[in-house]
Amino acid sequence: MHKASRVCGLVLVIFLMFLGAQAFADHGAERPTKKGILLVAFGTTVPEARAALDNIDTKAKARFPGLEVRWAYSSRIVRQKLAGEGLQFDSPAMALARMMDDGFTHVAVQSLQTIPGEEFHGLQKTAAAFSGLPKGMEQVTLGLPLLAEPADVEACARAVMASLPPDRKKNEAVILMGHGTHHPANIYYPGLQYTLNRLDPLVLIGTVGGTPSLDHVRQVLKERKVSKVYLQPFMAVAGDHAVNDMAGDGDDSWKSVLASDGVACEAVLRGTAEFPAFVDIWLDHLQDALERLP
Repeated sequence: MHKASRVCGLVLVIFLMFLGAQAFADHGAERPTKKGILLVAFGTTVPEARAALDNIDTKAKARFPGLEVRWAYSSRIVRQKLAGEGLQFDSPAMALARMMDDGFTHVAVQSLQTIPGEEFHGLQKTAAAFSGLPKGMEQVTLGLPLLAEPADVEACARAVMASLPPDRKKNEAVILMGHGTHHPANIYYPGLQYTLNRLDPLVLIGTVGGTPSLDHVRQVLKERKVSKVYLQPFMAVAGDHAVNDMAGDGDDSWKSVLASDGVACEAVLRGTAEFPAFVDIWLDHLQDALERLP
């Protein structure tokens, strides 16, 4: 079965579970307006990385006081691993179903993805499925990811420049590790690189599974005779990719590969959600989503 069909089928099943109970309880009653926020991240199994998501939670509650903030993790694998540790996180569909059952009439869902790729479009379908359901929520809006509009690229480039290691010297490079994807939204990574080139040509974007690749970055370092780099994740959290693929001791980690090229590496294990300039972009998108609610 197609992934989108499974999502819609799950939404329908969850909705029907609650519909019968609500049909009698709500019959003939005017429901008061109740607005809320749902923050949706991919999730992480690295305990230290959760500080980044806690930071967004704190900032969202401070910026939008009076609105309840809830969370969902889109990764089933992450949710299952955390459940084994006694930590329970809902999927976006289940989180919205719970909010519907708790009487929320209007919900702004905020994507904490970096680009509008497959994860974001799946979330878009889920949010749309819950919006306008009979005896359900009247409206569900969705906030855009970090990079979505041309202005976001400029804002994100400024956020990168504000988040560079303070001890970095002029001839040292900073390599930002993005996730990368085969989805067309991968274009945002080279787009951001183009903008960064105007600000600092030694701030480089690389991706695990897209373009630019680590090989692209290595070629630039060789051409510019760079002998030291800082490795920093360009992901909301410094999770498994950052700890292992970027800064790990394995032969195929970015740190090890660059060391084999004679380049000294220093890892900065802080996700973008730990830096105020990036969080502000996400929260601006959340504000837009809230303003689209009546």
